[in-house]
Amino acid sequence: MPELLPPIAMLGVGSMGGAILTGLARQGAERIVVTNRSVEKAAAIDLEGVESIALAEEPGGNARAVAGAKLVVLGVKPAGIVELAQQIAPHLEADAVVVSIAAGTTTASIEAALPASVAVVRAMPNTPSHVGLGVTGVAGGSRASEADVALVARMFEAVGEVLVLDESQIDALSTVSGSGPAYVFLLIEELTKTAERMGFTASQAATMVQGTFRGASELLAADGSEPAELRRRVTSPKGTTERAVAVLQEAQLGEVFDRATAAALARARELAAG
Repeated sequence: MPELLPPIAMLGVGSMGGAILTGLARQGAERIVVTNRSVEKAAAIDLEGVESIALAEEPGGNARAVAGAKLVVLGVKPAGIVELAQQIAPHLEADAVVVSIAAGTTTASIEAALPASVAVVRAMPNTPSHVGLGVTGVAGGSRASEADVALVARMFEAVGEVLVLDESQIDALSTVSGSGPAYVFLLIEELTKTAERMGFTASQAATMVQGTFRGASELLAADGSEPAELRRRVTSPKGTTERAVAVLQEAQLGEVFDRATAAALARARELAAG
């Protein structure tokens, strides 16, 4: 039985926050209190061991949520992160660790809004967290100790794997694991359309393509070999796969992914700059 996490407050529970919350409720914490603006959103959270506060009914709900909390997760949109930090600053425990899951918002900007004793850790989870297969990058700010970062890492292990990084790497991580599911879905989408153009029904195409991607990923995880080695095993010399892979390689996919991630990284820096 994993050790219970210390008291947690989650302020703003959107889609990603909901995935994290489900994992946390499953793992267990001494106390979990969450807040949302509307009564409807608050009422939609029905998890054992989780108290859900609607700020529309309790305007001081954020202050009550963070009282006694060791981990405080800020789940609002990037534009509202610093303002929320300023709002809760007087109510935080002296040893609290504030966790931001907002893209582009630096730990320094959040630290400036909080008491000097409060640590800030930045985290970048991805959407497979919804099924417990997420990848989350975690980076501590200037006041975060190794123990603080380790505690936040343990929290995100409830929804998948965790990489502890320097903050300078977080935006780059977001272009790979954060945006990466969209790249995979795009590949699935395009290969499915190709199958349909070859005469398969939409259902047949979906079964073939989705099953192939899922199976290939599971095989990679189970086998332990490098992707290039598994590719070689599928690619018989002078066979059909070899001919198809040659066409894909002519498209310079590595260069395309370099350009795509560079574009995403540039946008992350624009968001950070406001």
